[in-house]
Amino acid sequence: MLLNNKRILIIKPSSLGDIVHTLPVAHAIKRCFPNSSIGWIAQRAFAPLLQADDSIDAVYPIHIPSTSDPQAGRGAWLKALQATFTTLQRLRRQFRSEPYDLILDLHASFRSGLLGRTNPGGQRVGFGQAKELNSFFQEHLIDIPDTTEHAQDKNLLFCSYLRVKVADADFHLCTGEEDRQAMWQFLHAQQIRTDTTSPIVYANPAARWQSKFWPIEHWATLTDQLHEKSIPVVFGGSPQDTEYLSSIVRLMQTEPIIAAGRLTLPQSAALIQHASLYIGLDSGPMHIAALARTPVVALFGPTHPSRVGPYSPQENEHRIIRAEALDCLECRKRSCLHLSCMHKISPKMVFEAATSLLRLPLASEKKLQNAEEFA
Repeated sequence: MLLNNKRILIIKPSSLGDIVHTLPVAHAIKRCFPNSSIGWIAQRAFAPLLQADDSIDAVYPIHIPSTSDPQAGRGAWLKALQATFTTLQRLRRQFRSEPYDLILDLHASFRSGLLGRTNPGGQRVGFGQAKELNSFFQEHLIDIPDTTEHAQDKNLLFCSYLRVKVADADFHLCTGEEDRQAMWQFLHAQQIRTDTTSPIVYANPAARWQSKFWPIEHWATLTDQLHEKSIPVVFGGSPQDTEYLSSIVRLMQTEPIIAAGRLTLPQSAALIQHASLYIGLDSGPMHIAALARTPVVALFGPTHPSRVGPYSPQENEHRIIRAEALDCLECRKRSCLHLSCMHKISPKMVFEAATSLLRLPLASEKKLQNAEEFA
């Protein structure tokens, strides 16, 4: 399909990891058809990350409250319904004057189907095995082969449908100069050495699912061990994570750097991009690290690494840590009474994986490249 001079609208409002898995699709389209124009409908919280991307020409921020978030509270469905109605009206007005030729619905929900319908005309493309009657809104359907497991590979099926060839260069993270400078100033203010011989670990201990959390005493032990090796650890996260991070810090013998709540999402992405290593749970920042080519140590329990693990077109770039002997792995439960799959991951297992990755040439070469870029 020739996409020169075509206006292409991507619908992938959330979540952070899902948006990251969609970025290579936009990168591939833009690389193959530089004269195309790509728009993206995304939740307001994630819009700044897309606005920093060179392949995205227009971002349409929306704010529809989540009904599945554990902190959604009472009345979440009514608030979401009202916000959806208002959003549909606004988008319809915006697209009326400049409609898109092609609508790619990678979210595959009833609501995303409605969002696609706000564009007058255009060809709508979605997944054939979509949930919530999403296929009803589409004109062209993409079937997912049984052999395709990972979320990233499923999204890349859109490139196959459009006859857009995906290249290794499409797996990259764009960050803005101002965000990189803010990150750099933050590190200097924390007196963190940024020369090429000083690795930095970005740690993300928080997740949306209660079943994904690693014990705070394990985090404290691991971070102290890294500090003993003169490896500074920066704890990332949202402002809502600061209280939880404080509970880890209280158990530590050393003092980590807390970036949670002090950096914006794009600034945090720049920090992850600069880091020598990412250690964390199955969450959006983990996927940012993978896309940024930062080596990842990922702790997995209730979810499937083959489906949502750190994705890389290269081999031996990341480490998945699991308590392999358990029968309840990959249960997909959001809450758990015993949390055995996470509790049985020892700090020693994570420490050994972290130190092995920090010795990889990839980490040192990446550090040198980033230091030269930000100097």
